[in-house]
Amino acid sequence: MDIRRVELIDFRNYREACLELSPGVNVLVGENGQGKTNALEAMLIIAVGKSHRAHRDRDLIRWDSERSRISLEASTQYGDRRLALELGPEGRRAYANGVQVGRMTEFVGQVKVVLFAPEDLDLVKGSPRVRRRFLDTELGQLEPLYLHHLSLYNRALVQRNRWLKSSAGGAQDDVLAAFDEQLALHGAHVIQRRLRFLARLRAYAARIYGDIANGRESFALSYRSSIVGVEEGMSADDLGPILVRALAQNRAQDLRLGTTNLGPHRDDILLFLDGREVHTSASQGQQRTIALSLRLAEIDFMHEELGEYPVLLLDDVLSELDDLRQRNLVLSMSRKVQTVITTTSLNRLGQELAGDYRLFRVRSGIIAEERV
Repeated sequence: MDIRRVELIDFRNYREACLELSPGVNVLVGENGQGKTNALEAMLIIAVGKSHRAHRDRDLIRWDSERSRISLEASTQYGDRRLALELGPEGRRAYANGVQVGRMTEFVGQVKVVLFAPEDLDLVKGSPRVRRRFLDTELGQLEPLYLHHLSLYNRALVQRNRWLKSSAGGAQDDVLAAFDEQLALHGAHVIQRRLRFLARLRAYAARIYGDIANGRESFALSYRSSIVGVEEGMSADDLGPILVRALAQNRAQDLRLGTTNLGPHRDDILLFLDGREVHTSASQGQQRTIALSLRLAEIDFMHEELGEYPVLLLDDVLSELDDLRQRNLVLSMSRKVQTVITTTSLNRLGQELAGDYRLFRVRSGIIAEERV
């Protein structure tokens, strides 16, 4: 899969910009605050339907405009794709090959990308919510059914919590039991797909971490469920009754606290270096290497799952890595994977790539290709 062309109109600090990418390595170089990250963000939004750093569409629209448009042309194993997303006061309008798409769930995932950004350090040191969002975003690109079950689970969760708050001390068991059935039905599918994803991601991430760190530490991960009895390899049919039973047993506590305390919305990923949990013990360099290994592992997983590679977006990733890790990262980047890298300085990167890349200079929202 390759992104051939990206056009931005009134997006962030861009008035109008066009980026024509090579199928190999592309480097966006410029000072901080010039718009390099904004270009990657635009590609991510087309792929997954949301930004990694903005919660409101208004924040994505240029300050002096009411509307914004992102257009993207890509080549996939299923043919060419022309995708566009318009943002404005009336909401979003998405288009695929010139035809308006009714729902974002039908638009998401037509182009696959993996983004590594400075914020990804939170995958290691942040809250469980960050790691759950990682699972939801990546599985959402791969499996429309995952988004379907996650959406229905979250809807039932909101309704159950609302009932718990309004009925504390006098809730009807039959009403809560009905909510529990819905949570268990959709939650079982969410957990089963997460377990399957992580079981396969684990091997890729461990190998990649070893390559980047030059074998200095061993990396492992596991899924921590908030529900006793959940194990890898279980089917959704196995998990459903376990969820129903756990929700029923925990009902009194949920009523007392006014919220649902068990389920996939409370689960986490545990990360280990040499058998020790890394949440508090890993150095900054180790944390960044773990986060990067998880992102690069997604590429191998997607290739195995889909039969083609996603596009890799690396946002200022090299600045926090020592020379050895930088070199090993560049060497580990498969030339089969289209890659877009942002950096403030070519220095080491230019040497490692040895001229085999396309270079763009970014200044004040203007992108210009330069000769290497």
